[in-house]
Amino acid sequence: MSSVFKVPVGDRTWQRRTGGSPGHPTPAADEPVRDCRGPGIIAGILAPHPPQLLYAENPSQNEPTSEGGWEVLRWAYEDLRRRIREMEPDVIVLHAPHWITMVGHHVNCVPNPKGFSVEPIFPHLLRYRYDFRTDVELAEAIADQASDDGLVTRKMRNEGVRVDYATITALHLLNPDWDIPVVSLSANNNPYFYSTSSLDQMEILGESARKAIEGLGRRAIVAGSNSLSHLHWERELGLPEDMTYEHAYNHHQYRWDMRLLDLIRAGRTRELREMIPEHIQQTESETKAGSLSWMLSALGWPEDVGEVLTYGTVIGTGNAVCLWDMRGRQ
Repeated sequence: MSSVFKVPVGDRTWQRRTGGSPGHPTPAADEPVRDCRGPGIIAGILAPHPPQLLYAENPSQNEPTSEGGWEVLRWAYEDLRRRIREMEPDVIVLHAPHWITMVGHHVNCVPNPKGFSVEPIFPHLLRYRYDFRTDVELAEAIADQASDDGLVTRKMRNEGVRVDYATITALHLLNPDWDIPVVSLSANNNPYFYSTSSLDQMEILGESARKAIEGLGRRAIVAGSNSLSHLHWERELGLPEDMTYEHAYNHHQYRWDMRLLDLIRAGRTRELREMIPEHIQQTESETKAGSLSWMLSALGWPEDVGEVLTYGTVIGTGNAVCLWDMRGRQ
């Protein structure tokens, strides 16, 4: 078994199971219950996309074969898939760091993207044939709303364009049956070259996505796909899935990841919002691409909700699978 770290499930989830806490009493029996199956954003997910996780599952769409590995992270995704099925979403809206656009924010409006995605750094792990459906109406609505909200926005309609590996990996891990329509968003690369102030645009984009989702009456899951601490090994040692090599890059990176996850588990989202730029500076976190900020902004930065399903490392990077269940809060 590897030295993959695991964080216990968020310690505030009992409040949602029982409906109360000392500061939030259980509703009276005659108090109306909100419709948990109505339209709007029903959940937010932090969904990291290391290609190793897809590789280790040996899906039929991927050419390389594996002996397994990174089980703790993959088991968390398996649990998450069951929850997604229970939620019955109409669409998954995903923001990932590796569809990088130089100018503005692009939205994939191609009805049926299909093709062959090769991970450029790990082509021996991910050579994947994909074929999925886009919710074109919602994609166009998000692009239009973002433009109305002052962002430079484009609708990507290029048939045959290759979808980036991060989008493919995250969507496979969330829904390997590929039977839920998708909207995928680009990551404007400003955070990689300028400063974390560019995260402000990602927050606007999140608000735009929420308006479009609510305007069309979709039941949507929004997923931000990024790792946390992002320093990693430069060379692959032996068999990729040999977990005896797997551990955090260093203690400093690990401790900063734990600080961020503690805030998620405690539901202290306002503090999390303030901490993200500092976490980026301390760990070279992949959150600098804005996926986490986009997702939480789409949720409205909710307090007292947030669950860490697990935490594990992949080639030294920190990866957490987290869920914000918004049913009943819409």
